Amino acid sequence: MFEDETDVMLFPPVRSGWTKKGEPADVEILLLIRRKQRAVDFQAFLNLVHEHYRQRQVMLILDGDSSHTAQSSRQLAKELKIMLEWLPVRSPELNAIEDVWGDAKDTICANHQFPDIDTEAEQFVNHIEQMTNQEAKRKAGLLSDNYWLFQ
Repeated sequence: MFEDETDVMLFPPVRSGWTKKGEPADVEILLLIRRKQRAVDFQAFLNLVHEHYRQRQVMLILDGDSSHTAQSSRQLAKELKIMLEWLPVRSPELNAIEDVWGDAKDTICANHQFPDIDTEAEQFVNHIEQMTNQEAKRKAGLLSDNYWLFQ
C-alpha cells in the first residue's frame, strides 16, 4: 500500500497496492482530511488503516516526511503491526499515489476558485472516491508492464 499526502490549496494552480503479475487486485484509496500534516495527523491515518485492514498484514510505502519518520509515528505503526518501508529521498515518481493526486488536482483544483477550502477538499475527495479500481490503477501507472515494482 502506498501512502502520501497532498495539499489542497484554496487558491487554484494555473495550468495504491500490488499483486502478482497477471492477477487482478483491488485498489482501495483511504482518504482522511486533515488541516495539517503533522505526526498526530499521520497517526490518525495509521489508525484508519488499522481499522480498515485489521485482519490483514499491511506495509505502507512512504516518503521521508517528518510526520512519517517521527518516533511516535514509528512506535504506533509497530504497535498496530503496520510495516513501514521508505522510498528513496526525492523520488515521488516511485509513489503510485502521486499521479492519482495529480489527476484530482488537475480536474478539481486547477483554474477554479472554490468558496472555501472545505468545499474544495470535499470535491477533491469525491473525485477520487468515484474512480473505479481500474481507473485508479491506470492513473497510478500500475497497469504498465514497465512499472518499477514489477521489475
